[in-house]
Amino acid sequence: MMNSVPRTAGVSACFRRNEVRLAPGIALCLLVTGVAYVLAALERAWTGRAWLEALVLAILCGTVVRSRWTPARKWRPGIAFCAKYPLELAILLLGASVSDTVIRAAGPALLVGIAAVVAVAILLGFGIGRLCGVPARMALLVACGNAICGNSAIAAIAPVIAADDDEIAASIAFTALFGVVVVLGLPLLGILLGMGGVAYGALAGLTVYAVPQVMAAAAPMGTVAIQMGMLVKLARVLMLGPVCLVLSVLAHPDGRENRATRRERPPLVPWFLVGFLALAACRLLGLVSDGAIRPLGTGAAVLTVLSMAALGLGADLRTVMKAGRRVMAAVVLSLLALTGLAVALIGVLRLA
Repeated sequence: MMNSVPRTAGVSACFRRNEVRLAPGIALCLLVTGVAYVLAALERAWTGRAWLEALVLAILCGTVVRSRWTPARKWRPGIAFCAKYPLELAILLLGASVSDTVIRAAGPALLVGIAAVVAVAILLGFGIGRLCGVPARMALLVACGNAICGNSAIAAIAPVIAADDDEIAASIAFTALFGVVVVLGLPLLGILLGMGGVAYGALAGLTVYAVPQVMAAAAPMGTVAIQMGMLVKLARVLMLGPVCLVLSVLAHPDGRENRATRRERPPLVPWFLVGFLALAACRLLGLVSDGAIRPLGTGAAVLTVLSMAALGLGADLRTVMKAGRRVMAAVVLSLLALTGLAVALIGVLRLA
C-alpha cells in the first residue's frame, strides 16, 4: 500500500516527461498542418477547386521548412510521433468508409477485373521501378500509389514495409504531381477513344489517384461518368487492405529473421490493419451508423495531413532530389501501364 504512491508518482512523472519531450515537435507539425489547410482554402477561393489537396500541401510545406532548417534534437521526438501514430489511427478509421452497396452495384465481373488490374499494375509498377534504378521500397510505394489510391496507399503501405521518410516524401511528391496531370489529361484521352459516360467513368476510377480527383476528372463527361467513376474508385480502394496484408506477410515471413531482428520488427499484421478490417466488418454489418461515417472520414483526413506534415519535416530534400529522375520515370511508365490495363479491361467488359 505504501509503495503505491511512489509508483503512481513515477508513472505521472513519466507521462509528464513524454509530454514535454513530444510537445515541441507536435506543435510544429500542427502549425504546418494549419498552414496547409489555409493554403488549400485560399486555392479553392482563387481557382474554384483544390488542385493540390491539404495532404500534398502539408508534405510540401514540411519539406520546404526542412530544406531551410534542420530541426534540433528537441524537435525530433514529436515529429517522429506525428509521422507514425496519427497515420496509423487514420488508416484504422478509413475502414468505416467501406460499403456493401459499392460491392453489390459494381457486379462480380467488374470487381474481379479491378482486382486483377490492381494486382498486375503493382507487379508491373514494381518491375518498372527496379528497371529504372529506384530502390525496392520506393519502387513498391510508387507501384502501390499508382495502382490503388495515390498518397493514401503510399501512406498505408509505408509502415508495413518500413519505408523511411525520404522514400515516402519522394513517392508522394511525384505521385501528387502526376495526379494533377492525370486529372487534366484524362478527359482528352476519353474523347480520343470515343468513350461514353460508363466507359470513361470506369477509366477515371481505375487510373485517377484520389477520390476527389476522380470527380474532377469525370465531371467533363457528365453525371453518369462521375457516378461510375466513384463506384469503380471505391471498389479499387477496397484493395488496399488485402494488399497491405499480403505485403506484411511477404515483408516478415516466419523464420527468416534472427532473434534480435525478430524482436525489433513490427507484428506480422499491424494493429491498424486489424482495426481497419474490424471497422470495415462493423460497417458492412450495419454496426457503424451512416451519421458517423463523415466525421470518421474527416478525422482520418486531418490525422493523415498531420502525419504528412511530419513526414515532410523529417525528409532530407537532397536525398529526394537525387532520386528525382528515376522516380519520375518510374511514375510515368507505371501510370502508362495502368492506363493500358484499364483500357483493356473496359474493352473486355464492353462498357459503353
